[in-house]
Amino acid sequence: MFPVREAAADGWKDLRAAVSNHHLTTTLGWQEVATRYRRSRVGALWLTINMGVLIGVLSLVFGTLFQVPTDEFIPYLATGLILWMFFAACIGEGCSGFIAAGETILQVRMPLSTHVGLILYRNLIILGHNLVIIPLVFLAFLRPVPLEALWAVPGFALVLLNLGWMMLILAVVCARYRDMTQIVQNAMQVLFYLTPIIWSVALLPDRVGVAWLQVNPFYHLINVVRAPLLGHEVTWISWSVVIGLAVVGWALAIPFFGKYRKRVPYWL
Repeated sequence: MFPVREAAADGWKDLRAAVSNHHLTTTLGWQEVATRYRRSRVGALWLTINMGVLIGVLSLVFGTLFQVPTDEFIPYLATGLILWMFFAACIGEGCSGFIAAGETILQVRMPLSTHVGLILYRNLIILGHNLVIIPLVFLAFLRPVPLEALWAVPGFALVLLNLGWMMLILAVVCARYRDMTQIVQNAMQVLFYLTPIIWSVALLPDRVGVAWLQVNPFYHLINVVRAPLLGHEVTWISWSVVIGLAVVGWALAIPFFGKYRKRVPYWL
């Protein structure tokens, strides 16, 4: 038990140091986004434009295919797709977080978890630009924002907690096993079609399909944010899964990270 406790203490120390130096994470994250669009006239608004075009095309294709009313399908698709793109970017970039920052890790002394926090913050900035689309969609269809939408705030906080431990574990594992990056990216592509983002749960043919959906953690991560925004009630199963994942995930991630974080520079 002592090695586990020692590893947990070491991992927690690194995380606490990264949080204490949060100004470093926020400054570097903002600079990376600003640098990406430095010479563009439109700037970071290209993020919003690209997402808007994608939502429009998918709405036209799948809305016609599923024969769902436009005023219901587009808000459903917009919220789900924006959240999924955030998930996919965080997890995909999290896999290569330590690899991409290899030179910095080998030359600059800073908490290792700072590099994971940097990725999360950078994608939060991108998410902020894409979130502009949601109120525009609601306004276009004269859809009122329900009072239940406030539940999306604690739901999103739980989403961030879960993404944090996932990214931390994947950053360590992928630094050691480089092929894991491709495996995770392929898995995320498959999960995109298995998660109700462009299709609705109501389209599932029977209860077996609905029961199978409950084992998909990304369904619950999206549900605790999207359902309140659309005025729907979040099931106790989704809350239980998301909270349980956060507790168990961090309980495993902290000692795991503490045990292997000193080996990461040698793997790079």
